[in-house]
This record gives sequence, structure tokens and C-alpha cells, in this order.
Amino acid sequence: MLRRLIQPISVAALAAALMGCFNSSEAVVEIYGSTMGSTYSIKWVADADSLPASEVKLQVDEMLEEFEEAASTWRPHSLLSRFNAAPAGTCEQMPQSILDLVTLAEELHEQSEGSFDITLGPLMRLWGFHGEAGPRVPDAAAIAAVKERTGHQHLQVRGNQVCKDRELELDISGLAAGYMVDRVAERLIAMGIESYMVELTGELRADGLKPGGLPWRIAVEEPRDESRVAQLVLPLRGYSVSTSGDYRNFFEQDGMRYSHTFDPVSGSPVLQDLAAVTVLHPSAAWADGLSTVLLVKGSEQGWDYAMEHDLAALFVIREGDGFVSRSTPGFKALQQGEE
Repeated sequence: MLRRLIQPISVAALAAALMGCFNSSEAVVEIYGSTMGSTYSIKWVADADSLPASEVKLQVDEMLEEFEEAASTWRPHSLLSRFNAAPAGTCEQMPQSILDLVTLAEELHEQSEGSFDITLGPLMRLWGFHGEAGPRVPDAAAIAAVKERTGHQHLQVRGNQVCKDRELELDISGLAAGYMVDRVAERLIAMGIESYMVELTGELRADGLKPGGLPWRIAVEEPRDESRVAQLVLPLRGYSVSTSGDYRNFFEQDGMRYSHTFDPVSGSPVLQDLAAVTVLHPSAAWADGLSTVLLVKGSEQGWDYAMEHDLAALFVIREGDGFVSRSTPGFKALQQGEE
């Protein structure tokens, strides 16, 4: 299974809820399945010419399985696992999916000045977020040593190959679900499906209208550690949504809260007042990556970055025992159904 570095947040923080009721004459079809260590759910409006749900599910499952065979770091014989096990100086031919993801990760890395990095697996293990060891706070020497095996700048795409000049391990989990949401949506469109909602492991994209002329609507959770409460409901048409936060996968030690979201520069979990960030974007892959970028940058620098890049983003910030929310103008417009 391809497991996501930010899976506990993206899965838990975004409730892909279908709002409203349909009568028996409304042809809304839904399929479910498993992928990337979690689940998927796809809904669409069918007509007399639509493919049967069984055929749609077959094609989706084949797409997801092919992707996991290439990209899963939990499958020891996947292409990415073999690349990770290879020494420094290795170049490996890769399928288009991995080339696309590494290229996108490079764009995010450069645009965010290093706040996004797909080579942090060794740090995740050191802190106990990956592997069998329990959570712990390592000393500075251990962090410095492990950082010698990270760094996106030591990774390149050359034609149809991915190359590394350092002993690196890639984990594209922080983009994988969003990327495949986009690919599945493209496949649905190619099948003639114009109104759909695709959700994979919590990353979501929707377009078109439900029967009755209403947009698809999703619920975004309030960042609570123990329970799930809808903070707001968003209409979604032609956009994707992704949430990253620190309230699902974390540990506490000596009064400090350490989340699974890492600052690539320090090699440590981000420590700040920003609890969660939700991003709306036409591309699910970009929404997936940008929500991580903003969380890493924090409530102030992240806000400045979102405004500079005209992002539709919702920031949920801890204040005392509660939370305050701050929305960019782009997010407010989409929340109100303006496009």
C-alpha cells in the first residue's frame, strides 16, 4: 500500500460529505474501494449513455493498482522502492506518473524556498513517525546526520529518468493522492461523465452539478484531536480541496507537541500556532502540495505566501483554548459560490 506522509491529516481533516437528498429518479451513482492504505469514494451523475458502475470501478481500480506498483514505498519491489535502495549516482527510468510528481515536487520546492521536500523519509523514521520505533525526540547530532541523506536539490529529472547524486529516499505520498484524483477525474471526463465528485484518501475534486442543479458540497472539519465536527460546508465546482494539519498524527513530550509535518530546513516537526490549512485549487495535486507548504510556513509566512500567490486558503490558528479562522479573498469568494 502507498501510505501518505500526511495521510492522517488529509484523510481525517476533510470530510468528503455528499450533502442533500436525491429522489428515486435521480441517477447518482457511487462506487467505493481501497487505495494507498486508505479508501476512495467516487460519485457521478449518470445518464442513459453512461458506462455501468462496474466498468467505471474496474478502470479506476486498474489505474490505482498500476500507480501503486510504481510509486508505493510500502511495496519492496515497486519502481520507487528499488530507486530508493539504489546508491548515490543512480538514474532510473520511470513512468510518466513518477516523472510528473517529481517535477511538481521540484516546482513546489523552488517556489516555496525549500518548504516542500519529498526526501524526508529518513527524518520521519528518526522521529518515530515511520517504521516500528515509537515516537521520540532525537538529539541534534542525530538530526544533522540524517539530514545528510535528504535534500530535494540532490534529485533531478533527466528525460524519462529520475537521478540522485546523494543517497536519497523519495516518498511522493504528500502529492500522490491529489495527483491520482486528477487522473481519475480525467478518466471520468473521457468516459463522458461531466458531473462528479472524486475522493481518494481525503483529497477531493468535484465538477458539474447534482440533479436539481445544485453544486457538490463538502464539509471541512474543525481541528479537534478527539472528535470530528464540521467547521464549514463548501460548494465545489471545478475545484479540488486539500487540508493539512497537526491534530491527527502527533505526540507530546515535555509539554511540546510534535506533528508529522516537517520543516525540511530544521529537520524537525513544525512547532507553531497554525493547526490546519485548507486549500482550494483547480488541481488536486497542487492543492495537496500547497496545503503542506502553507502549514510548514506557518500562520504569518504562510499567509503572506498565500496572498502573494493568490491562493484560496483557510487558516485555522490556535488561540488560547480555541481556534480562530482566517480566509484569503480567493477562499471567501469560492465559499460564497463565486468563481
